[in-house]
Amino acid sequence: MNFLLIVVGLVLLILGGNWLLKSAVALSLKLDIPKIVIGMTVVSFATSAPELIVSVKAALIGKSDLALGNVIGSNIANLGLVLGITLLFGKMEIQKSFYKTDWPVMMIASVILYYFLSNDNTIVFYEGVILFMLLIVFLVYLLRFQKTAVIDELPEDDEPLPTYKIVLFLVIGGLGLWGGSELLINGATALAQDFGVSDRLIAVTVVSIGTSIPELAASIIAVIKKEKAISLGNLIGSNVFNILAVLGITSMITDVPVTDLRLLTNDIFWMLGISFIILPLVFLPRGYRLNWKDGVVLLISYGVFVYMTM
Repeated sequence: MNFLLIVVGLVLLILGGNWLLKSAVALSLKLDIPKIVIGMTVVSFATSAPELIVSVKAALIGKSDLALGNVIGSNIANLGLVLGITLLFGKMEIQKSFYKTDWPVMMIASVILYYFLSNDNTIVFYEGVILFMLLIVFLVYLLRFQKTAVIDELPEDDEPLPTYKIVLFLVIGGLGLWGGSELLINGATALAQDFGVSDRLIAVTVVSIGTSIPELAASIIAVIKKEKAISLGNLIGSNVFNILAVLGITSMITDVPVTDLRLLTNDIFWMLGISFIILPLVFLPRGYRLNWKDGVVLLISYGVFVYMTM
């Protein structure tokens, strides 16, 4: 029953996020906001809404390990699971922005997160402000120097919607996110109690894989259709947003303490490690591409992570 709550909660979060994204983009277009700005703000926040809602709600009810585990586990799953599976369906060409901007920013954000947590086992308000300000700097940089990449992330079906549909999608999207987060957190907490494991274990495995499903589906479809809609930069951008936006905003609302120290002694090192190895995989043996062999390496790494986490 608890697993069913998690599944239904994830479905509502995914649908709610899609509805919110659709309404937000349509509203922005109706207000004649430039596509570049839409991509950098509206789309980015809407696609991260499920993780943000889950993390904020979990932290507010004292389940901070769910909030932290969701972000850390999702970052590991995005690169180990999502990117790994995607590469099995075809090779991926890598843009130079990967090593000039995307990868360095992801590593900097990851290291800063580790420092904040290891300093006093808590992310407090001013640290959340620092994370969020770094996000603003990153967005401004992308807006000025990587406009094409920003526009590419916009949904293709951005035709105008009538006002009543915008309001309808906005309302049902918000309700979907709220209801989904309630079911997901309650189900995950109860499942942890049933199996006698920690909230952190459920968060870095079940919850994080669930919240990575939209990225996985979009990635596979894009590769099969040979579209440019998904790239390594998109997945890395999602990881950056998870740290700087999701944890930044959450810790500005309430402190996010570490309860289960394995988040610091195990999980975050896996996040740092799998984030780092993307760089040599891109350049070796031939530069600027990833193929199925790299996908196998990433999937094996993710499998070892899950095994060692259990």
